[in-house]
Amino acid sequence: MKPVTPTLSRTPLDRLRWALADAWTITRRDLTHWVRQPFGIVITLLFPVMLVLMFGYLFGGAMSVPGGGNYREFLMPGMFAMTMAFGPERTMLSVSSDAAKGVTDRFRSMPMAPSAVVAGRSIADMLGSALGLAVMVACGLSIGWRWHGSMVESLLAAGLLLLLRFSLLWVGIYLGLVVESPEAVAAVQILVWPVLFLSNTFVAPETMLGWLGAISEWNPLSATVAAARELFGSPGWGGESWIAQNSLLMAVVWPLAIFAVFFPLSVRRYRRLSR
Repeated sequence: MKPVTPTLSRTPLDRLRWALADAWTITRRDLTHWVRQPFGIVITLLFPVMLVLMFGYLFGGAMSVPGGGNYREFLMPGMFAMTMAFGPERTMLSVSSDAAKGVTDRFRSMPMAPSAVVAGRSIADMLGSALGLAVMVACGLSIGWRWHGSMVESLLAAGLLLLLRFSLLWVGIYLGLVVESPEAVAAVQILVWPVLFLSNTFVAPETMLGWLGAISEWNPLSATVAAARELFGSPGWGGESWIAQNSLLMAVVWPLAIFAVFFPLSVRRYRRLSR
């Protein structure tokens, strides 16, 4: 009697179900690492808090908000956005380390969906991002920041912040797969800070040189910061340019455009990694 070989269903729905199951397996693996190595998570959560205290109390007394208003209320939406933009560095380092240690090659040798490793990483990082945003909101409330919009508007602002983080995570995943070693990540990290500070988080673009202010206004981070300030009812810089007047629209368009570029690049790069 011939042995019966089970047949696996190949319908698109089944492939999607197994891809999600594989991605969740990778997510649990990453979360387990965080539980066993909590020091890195604690530092990641506390670093933005230290920036808030530094800018809010050390430099805040010398800062004035156009039209008046509390500087710390002005500061917090920008710090929320910057916190969301800091995360891809950690993602890049984790992905690069896995590739350098051969962990990624081991995953590629397994019968799993090609997108599971990168998707699982993004799910784990988004869970960490939600926790980081919650910590920053608690920090803002403790220093006097309040949201003045409706609950729906506040939740929409939180959604835009997480959407920015989600799109930038794929930049981190792609760069982590491209760089040859974890040491090379440091060179990329140096470039992150100028991009983050070249925005409307701390200084009005109108106060900059013409070309520099234009770059600042078109920075994807600036759109999310301006949109969050508007939805939270916090004081902001304003602006007469088209990009400044359509911050809510661009806070959605920019992340979707970044995701549309870097998600397929990440999956394609993962498939082409040498075994």
